[in-house]
Amino acid sequence: MSSSSTTSHRSGTAVDLDDGARRTGRGRRRRADSRGPEGLGGTLTKIVLLGLVDAFAAFLLFQLAAAGDWVVFAVTLAVTLGINWIYLRRGGLPAKYLAPGLFFLVLFQVFVVVYSSYIAFTNYGAGHNSDKAAAIEIIQRSSSIRVPESPVYDITVLEEGGELYLLTERDGQPVLGGADQELEPVEALMQDGEPVGVEGYTTLRFGDLLQRQDQVTQLKVPLSDDPADGTLETRDGSRGYVYSPRLEYDEARDTFTDLESGAEYRDNGEGQFQAADGSTLQTGWRVFVGLDNFTRAFTDPELRDPLIRVTVWTFAFAFLSVATTFAVGLLLAMAFNRADMRGKKVYRVMMILPYAFPAFLSGLVWAGLLNPEFGFVNNVFFGGADIPWLTDPWLARLSVLVVNLWLGFPYMFLVTTGALQSLPEDVDEAARMDGAGPWRIFRAIKLPLLLVSVAPLLISSFAFNFNNFNIIYMLTGGGPRFPDAGSNIGATDLLITVVYKTAFSGVGRDYGLASALSIVIFLIVATISAISFRQTKALEEIDK
Repeated sequence: MSSSSTTSHRSGTAVDLDDGARRTGRGRRRRADSRGPEGLGGTLTKIVLLGLVDAFAAFLLFQLAAAGDWVVFAVTLAVTLGINWIYLRRGGLPAKYLAPGLFFLVLFQVFVVVYSSYIAFTNYGAGHNSDKAAAIEIIQRSSSIRVPESPVYDITVLEEGGELYLLTERDGQPVLGGADQELEPVEALMQDGEPVGVEGYTTLRFGDLLQRQDQVTQLKVPLSDDPADGTLETRDGSRGYVYSPRLEYDEARDTFTDLESGAEYRDNGEGQFQAADGSTLQTGWRVFVGLDNFTRAFTDPELRDPLIRVTVWTFAFAFLSVATTFAVGLLLAMAFNRADMRGKKVYRVMMILPYAFPAFLSGLVWAGLLNPEFGFVNNVFFGGADIPWLTDPWLARLSVLVVNLWLGFPYMFLVTTGALQSLPEDVDEAARMDGAGPWRIFRAIKLPLLLVSVAPLLISSFAFNFNNFNIIYMLTGGGPRFPDAGSNIGATDLLITVVYKTAFSGVGRDYGLASALSIVIFLIVATISAISFRQTKALEEIDK
């Protein structure tokens, strides 16, 4: 074979190999595309998931449209269209991965902060839960007097899903109604020409009526969708009477008139109807109050003075908790980090056991251990002495710090153990050769290097303990209560427990004030964190 034919054969073979490689590459890309997000499988998956999302969004949109909440309707519609645009178009791969995270960030973080900020500038709370129209309806239905010479209705009390209903006969036809359902015609079970039951409902007997007497007497069934028509009520569960609103509402003048006393109640601009003598109707509505909640927190003596003490204790608790848990955790980490120690793994597992128990459960257990009468601590360690660990203000604070130390040092133990193991050993050897002792090596070398890595964790631990709700609420409940406080605020309360009590405890729930205090907490923690993170930059210079 000549050299030219050999060369031609080799070049032809190379071309064939190149073509084969290109065809193999295209085949691999086609198979990869078919399996990737833009392939057939990925497209079908997107269609199914988007269909579920769109179905749920359509349901929400119908509900919002029926409720007339057009702002949320517009936001929901915009988000739904945005999700469909992101996942149905080709390209834009980063947006496809970022969209879920951004959505949940906005939903669970940004929205919560914005909504809490809005509530902080309103009077939202007990007696101010809804809008003005709902408040007017509630006032009309809650204040009623018996209509003179009203007809007597034979009543049968029914129960369904824990709710009570009244069954009676009106205009010769059985009707059924509940607290949120006006009297409506129904197919009833008849006995001696009277309705005695309805399929799917349970008829209450005499014994049942006695057990639920308070619920029966408080039941007010609207006669129609107009509150002015009155309600049907019963006192014994067998006979019912028509009651009409004691307060008559004049829509033109926007006033309520008490039909018994003649007193007139007007809108006072603060979310309540108020009479000339200063008395107000119990039910109000939500209005914008500006900075009133913040002003009240800083100027009302009954609230301001306890809050100042609580704020000081909150800072002290957070600082001492971080300092003590870090010191004990670091001490134990250094003790169990010796290379010649036997059984280190067993000891380390035992050290982190408190970290494995739920904090709220540990708080309850320690509350029993510190009980002054039959607690294990008093009976075993102090010979049965009556030491008020949880009822004396200073002992209660000490108890909270000790229990939180027991719960918190395992975390610091884990963190500092990992940090110690990452430190270079040659630095210690060089320091010892220069004649430095163990304390100087720790103070001048190990501790600065440790702080470089654990300083951000110490800052986050401070923020956590600043809002350490579980240990306070489960161990002391915030008590013992301050004797001069106008509300339930105590010596071991943190700002976060005061927020909880303001919003959810007692009869005077004040969500607006609680939200205002939450914003104050947020600003304090954010400011301290920002300053602390800036200071940690100085520590980074040590590591360079």
